[in-house]
Amino acid sequence: MEILKGYLTFLSVEKGLARNSVLSYQRDLKTFEIFLSERSKDLGNFSKMDIIEFIEGLREDHSISSICRVLSAIRGLCKYLILEKIIEEDPSENLDTPKRWDRVPKALSFDEVERVINATVRPGDKKRKDSMALNFRNSVMVELLYSSGLRVSELVNLRVQDINIEGGFIKVMGKGSKERVVPVSRRTIEKVKEYMRSYRNLLLGKKNTDFLFTTSRGRAMTRQRFWQALKVYGKETGLSLSPHMLRHSFATHLLEGGADLRSLQKMLGHADISTTQIYTKISTDRLRKVYKEYHPRAR
Repeated sequence: MEILKGYLTFLSVEKGLARNSVLSYQRDLKTFEIFLSERSKDLGNFSKMDIIEFIEGLREDHSISSICRVLSAIRGLCKYLILEKIIEEDPSENLDTPKRWDRVPKALSFDEVERVINATVRPGDKKRKDSMALNFRNSVMVELLYSSGLRVSELVNLRVQDINIEGGFIKVMGKGSKERVVPVSRRTIEKVKEYMRSYRNLLLGKKNTDFLFTTSRGRAMTRQRFWQALKVYGKETGLSLSPHMLRHSFATHLLEGGADLRSLQKMLGHADISTTQIYTKISTDRLRKVYKEYHPRAR
């Protein structure tokens, strides 16, 4: 907290930034500080990988321009830390700007999705009584993310009352506080039902919350914790995984199966259909790849 306070004073007094600009830096860096605290780190002790994973986590809910602003705030903080001799090397050096990111990440193939889902099925750790419940929770989250195309923020904020077991759908509060209804496969609904019946109470213990997915301390799951779980599955399957990739795989596979753009737009919660149209490019690229690989005259 002292580092953030000192940096904000530096921006105001030494740099002469306007009050609104300083408040913007404060909001962005406070979010980064909370992210670091979950990893037992602080604003005076973080690595390049911490920045990368924090920025990656923002891709679900923030525009490219917003992410650029956050990254700019972190870069400014790093320069201040060096100036104050708090750190010796700049962890933000040589980081790619989000403007250079591909607009849409790679979608997984059907086989790759199966590999990931299979990797989530694992035995419990005898040293931890709650390990079976934690494993099953993560497995349900992965399947639900792929079968519904939720944003990771929407996934971790789901509440028990949002699940309609009998109807086979979930209510989602998306961007701009807009509610939508998303259908979910019967297989996934059954898995959610089993989690609620057999494992959720094991994680909660005597605590109480209406959040669907909880930690062993009875708190709501965070994006960062789920990201960490995905990293483990990615390492085991040899895939570079992210929540965003599972969402894109959901959309791409629906389009390839013949879904129309308007229906996909509603399920993804896009305000503008032009955002949904990005997925047509993925499908076209995949068709082109298949054509080049298998047609005898394509080479």
